[in-house]
Amino acid sequence: MAHDIESFKQELKAAGGKCKVDLILENIRLVDVYTSEIRPASLAIFNGRIVALDPASDFQAFQRIDGNGMFAVPGFIDTHMHIETTLLTPEALAEAITPWGTTSLFVDAMEIANVAGKDGLSALIKDSDRLPFRIYLEIPSRVPTAPGLETTGGTIGVDETKDLFKLEETVSLGELDPAKVLEYKDEYLEKILSAYEARRICNGHAIGLTPEELNVYATGHLSDDHETVTYEELLNRLRVGIPTLIREGSSERNVEELIRGIIEHNLPTDNLMFCTDDKHVNDIFREGHISYNIQKSIQMGLDPIEAIKMATIHAARHFHLEHQIGSLTPGRFADIVLLPDLKEIKPALVLKGGKIVSQNGKPIPVKMKDYPAFLFDTVKLKSEITSDRFRIQADGKQALCRVIQLIPDQIINREIQDWLPIVNGQIDPQIDRDILKLAVVERYGKNGRVSVALVQGFMLKKGALASSVSHDHHNIVTVGTNDSDMAMAVREIAKMKGGFVACAGGKIIAKLELPLAGLMSVLPAHDVMQQMNDLNNAARSLGVEMAAPFMTLSFISLPTVPQLGLTDYGLIDVLGHRLTDLIIEVEN
Repeated sequence: MAHDIESFKQELKAAGGKCKVDLILENIRLVDVYTSEIRPASLAIFNGRIVALDPASDFQAFQRIDGNGMFAVPGFIDTHMHIETTLLTPEALAEAITPWGTTSLFVDAMEIANVAGKDGLSALIKDSDRLPFRIYLEIPSRVPTAPGLETTGGTIGVDETKDLFKLEETVSLGELDPAKVLEYKDEYLEKILSAYEARRICNGHAIGLTPEELNVYATGHLSDDHETVTYEELLNRLRVGIPTLIREGSSERNVEELIRGIIEHNLPTDNLMFCTDDKHVNDIFREGHISYNIQKSIQMGLDPIEAIKMATIHAARHFHLEHQIGSLTPGRFADIVLLPDLKEIKPALVLKGGKIVSQNGKPIPVKMKDYPAFLFDTVKLKSEITSDRFRIQADGKQALCRVIQLIPDQIINREIQDWLPIVNGQIDPQIDRDILKLAVVERYGKNGRVSVALVQGFMLKKGALASSVSHDHHNIVTVGTNDSDMAMAVREIAKMKGGFVACAGGKIIAKLELPLAGLMSVLPAHDVMQQMNDLNNAARSLGVEMAAPFMTLSFISLPTVPQLGLTDYGLIDVLGHRLTDLIIEVEN
């Protein structure tokens, strides 16, 4: 991204028409994100950057592209996402996102960092300049997320954080959950100060905060929040100077609720942006990427130019990158999307740095790079997993238990309490009431812990599901109607060195191998999409009704999202930041 003096001079000469430019994109209708105008225009591109707006007729170019009167908008920006949760390598991800116009990803690589530390993170972003989209790094701030309450494979401390701020790709300190600031934890405050000294922003994770707590959070230099669910929360954040990244992922869908409030209250969009956070590949292929956030906002009544500005210039400004991306103006990278219809976000042509990366929905293929061998050996069970590891032992007739109750389309959950029978010395889940066992199995070969809890909301009628993707520790998580199928699913995950599994009656009925850090496939995007669709269909055949059951399964164990989480240590009271008992009371 850096200039040297000679290339800088050449760009200046190109801007003045004194040397041949690489490309002139002509006959377009330019969407100006600075003036909100739409006007006829052409763009001259040299050395990957726009160097002239409406170049003179005597400009010489190696190539000319006729825009056929289409709308030209800046490449779309995802302000917060985890590549690993797409289940794809960055190379394979290109196939899914470039046809939808995404040219910049702001990546919090906390998933691979929790599995394999700084080395894993470095391997993920290595050679990212050869990709057909840009990667900007949000340094993972919490690796591990809940020290003392979970087992992870890697750590990133203050010293590693300071080193990562030296990288040219780094734009921010990644999402920091409230407890780290509200409880004045030194390590995380040092990381915030290192970001401040490096003149980078800090990404927030302000889930569940009161207006009073938001004062502390904002004072702590936390610059945004992507966990906003209601319009009231959005307004409270904006009032203390915390912009909102409006999220639409696979299981967390916030665009409809928030955009409705924005339109009803005529709220300015200047401090609003879009992100996906966590979105599976099959949902990207079917719906779109950031394009989907834009499209849905327009369909709800938001002005198309305002929606596009949220996906471009507002994001660039927030991260202090407006000199590089976010607009179609001289000096910026030539990341351009051509749309036949401004109200239907289906790109006909996508350019990154003046090079075509997708045309008519067909991406330019990208060869996968070589990843280090250690990333393919991260799932190591300390001992064999048998069905008796999932027993919840108890004495008496029945027990009052804490149950994790899922909330549809949201990452948050509720704690409910319910009486369950005790049969043969163990708690007996109630399939007919949709109260099932949920378990986390430590997968780094460090201690072999297995913890078991109860969950309501999966609607499984038989069998079990399992995943080696379980935020943020990424131990193996499984939910099931019986201990035997749960054990089989976990053993299959270990055999595959990571992945998703659905099984029933002692048989594996669908699976997806994720051998790269136990998080990502090494297959092309379309193959992963098909296997993911097969898995979701298998889950539905077992009774599951939710759209993205494996995404929900991957989040249910989070120790930082209210109200309950589950790690290999046990059941977590998220707001209290401590272990809590599954069984509250026993009746003899």
